[in-house]
Amino acid sequence: MLDLENSRVMDEIEELSSRKRWQEIRDLLFLFEPADIAAILAELPLDRLPVVYRLLPKELAAEVFVEMDPEEQEVLIQSFSDAELKEVLDELYVDDTVDLIEEMPATVVKRILRHSDPETRRSVNEILKYPEDSAGSIMTTEFVDLKRNMTVADALKRIRRTGIDKETINICYVTDPSRRLLGLVSIRTLLLADQEDVIEDIMETNVVSASTMEDKEDVAQDLSKYDFLAMPVVDKEHRLVGIVTIDDAIDVMEEEATEDFELMAAITPTDKPYLRAGVWDTVKSRLPWLMLLMLSATFTGVVISSFEDSLAACSVLIGFIPMLMGTGGNCGNQSSVAVIRGLSLNEIDFSDLFSVVWKEGRVALLCGVLLAAGNFVKLIVVDRILLQNSEVTVLVALVICLTLVCTVFCAKVVGCLLPLLAEKTGLDPAVMAAPFISTIVDVLSLLIYFQFATWLLKL
Repeated sequence: MLDLENSRVMDEIEELSSRKRWQEIRDLLFLFEPADIAAILAELPLDRLPVVYRLLPKELAAEVFVEMDPEEQEVLIQSFSDAELKEVLDELYVDDTVDLIEEMPATVVKRILRHSDPETRRSVNEILKYPEDSAGSIMTTEFVDLKRNMTVADALKRIRRTGIDKETINICYVTDPSRRLLGLVSIRTLLLADQEDVIEDIMETNVVSASTMEDKEDVAQDLSKYDFLAMPVVDKEHRLVGIVTIDDAIDVMEEEATEDFELMAAITPTDKPYLRAGVWDTVKSRLPWLMLLMLSATFTGVVISSFEDSLAACSVLIGFIPMLMGTGGNCGNQSSVAVIRGLSLNEIDFSDLFSVVWKEGRVALLCGVLLAAGNFVKLIVVDRILLQNSEVTVLVALVICLTLVCTVFCAKVVGCLLPLLAEKTGLDPAVMAAPFISTIVDVLSLLIYFQFATWLLKL
């Protein structure tokens, strides 16, 4: 794979481009995969992009075009003649055309549809009517279908005749005259069978399929679970309308993982690459969350202010507040991440609430006791004896350690509960990750801390 940090390769392409040594650039590009070629083109100045792109043969050009970012695609479309645009569109699969249309401005979309053939326009319109997060929105209608009364010889002839325009021929789907899905047969099975065998006798009838309205993330997980290369998509009448291929599933998983990471970091998800997102766009994606969290964090200040007299009476307590709040936040984040992962992989759901809380409660108790024991030794040996801090008494150490046990317990329970409750109410569990949990746990840890201090130190 091309290393885009390899300045020698990029300098060579830039030099050849400036000297208009197009044939040498073409030969150099042939050494790389379409995704790598797309990355190379993204590094070129926009005025040279169309020139270098036109060096590629038709089929390779289409594969490279699919791998490019929307910004480069738009530049190329604007530079294409009508004939060039039609050539590229003719080489694209329907689902790639749909992805292109969804990313382009209206004027470009009109031009794309105008130069697409009627069958492609019909398929595109069919896919676009499905919700954005559904299986129907990511499926392709280009698949090989067979009839159950065909012989293997007939099936192979059909594959040779129509397979060139299909996204995959590894799996062929058997349908009845009404397009209802009856079974499937792999190309391997066909090649190993006798020519006279009938498809009905060799096809698999136990077919796992997805509905058009099923969540695309669930379909991607099923493809991973069953190690499928493609998943058939059926409508309410069980008619085969398309397939979701493994490459589309990988894109969905990457998109969902990115979205979860952004939500867990309190950032509004965006589909723009980091360096292509403008400063103001980045600010808009972060500022609302920061504002909300800043306002919610004021509760921490309210708690501290309400115990101001107690802190003044025993000032040594102030130095341990960051440790208690930080430990609580870290414990809550651990639990939330584990639960969010379990929810995303369908390992747990809301019905497992009590099992999850029971497990996290026991984990919290053990972690809290062990952390408190270690901290107690540190407070007495290091703070009191070695550093000769006379204010760190056994009672003060006890207040800190009891607070630590309770804080860890509360943090882990809160950390596992919030994602489950979010899932139940239809929210993305990732929203209830680090920032919110840390804010809640900070307030709880302070309340617990000052309550123990009031009881044991008689403040």
